[in-house]
Amino acid sequence: MLFESSRVRLRKMTKEDTDLYHTWRNDMEVMHSTNPSLDVYPMEATREFVDQVILGSLSAKSYIMIEKRNETPIGIISLINIDYKNRNAECIIDIGEKEYWGKGYGSEGFKLLLDYVFYEMNLHRVSLKVFSFNDRAIHLYKKMGFQKEGNSRESLFREGKWYDIIHMGLLQDKYFELQKRNA
Repeated sequence: MLFESSRVRLRKMTKEDTDLYHTWRNDMEVMHSTNPSLDVYPMEATREFVDQVILGSLSAKSYIMIEKRNETPIGIISLINIDYKNRNAECIIDIGEKEYWGKGYGSEGFKLLLDYVFYEMNLHRVSLKVFSFNDRAIHLYKKMGFQKEGNSRESLFREGKWYDIIHMGLLQDKYFELQKRNA
């Protein structure tokens, strides 16, 4: 079913999610593996970011991932830089509730987004960026069918060291092929 799996449901992000997003955005452990510029944000900055970047963009769609059993919001998953002409977009996922890490919720939510992207939006290509030290995410993306397309060498400075940002992409026909094999 669209936007719903056995354990996860996606719903559109709304202004009412700003406080929750603010909590995740200011959790250094959550943002360590996904946000290139760690910082502590005041609530007003988060409100502005949500209004302008997340909700105010015509080239983005953001969804709150809900764990269905308890109706608990556990993360955010987004499409950004949607290019309708060339049928491309970039995706981002953050599991903000750490007790849900490593239990397959990200994988379920990500599959829901990819099904929507390829089967409903009819996009041709989805890309993402991942930090080279984020082995868990790289493993997930490869499992979902993403292929490494390149590196931005030593473009992330984290905890006194330089890391690459890995660029990955997935084409619609490859995704369909993988879904048939896994059916």
